[in-house]
Amino acid sequence: MKKIFSIHLRKNIFASSILIAFFATSFSPLKAQNQSNDAPAQTKKQKVEAMKIAFITDKLALTPQEAQVFWPVYNQYEADLGTLRKNHRKNMAQAKEEGVDNMSDKDLETLVDGEIIYRQQELDVVKEYLAKFKAVLPIKKVAKFYEAEEQFKVYLINQLKNRNQEGGARQQ
Repeated sequence: MKKIFSIHLRKNIFASSILIAFFATSFSPLKAQNQSNDAPAQTKKQKVEAMKIAFITDKLALTPQEAQVFWPVYNQYEADLGTLRKNHRKNMAQAKEEGVDNMSDKDLETLVDGEIIYRQQELDVVKEYLAKFKAVLPIKKVAKFYEAEEQFKVYLINQLKNRNQEGGARQQ
């Protein structure tokens, strides 16, 4: 009986995770900021965001009360990191376009210094939000959050590899 209850509880948690994922992505500041004419890319990004939210919710086993306070903090965390990463990608794209071999030593030094500054800024954001996450979740769930983020990256990479392998097999 206890095992059956556990299975039903797990299914309910997963269903709740999907609902939370839907609502979290529906009201995410990232969604409002990233509206563009590229609807298919947005849809894929939204699907990945929803998968990530469901994945994290499942791994953390968030209660409804925890989810209510965690997701707004998480969304702001993602928005802050997203802004940093967007600026970094823009700078790196400019450097790539020019080509390292065509850049002056001064420009290369600025580029390399900028990379270190970016990494420090990213670390500063992570440290800032660690304190915020600890304020809304028990430390065990905070630790599980960081673990779940890494697990999701591996999961997503594996999904992409599998999709690419399947696509290659079909073309042969």
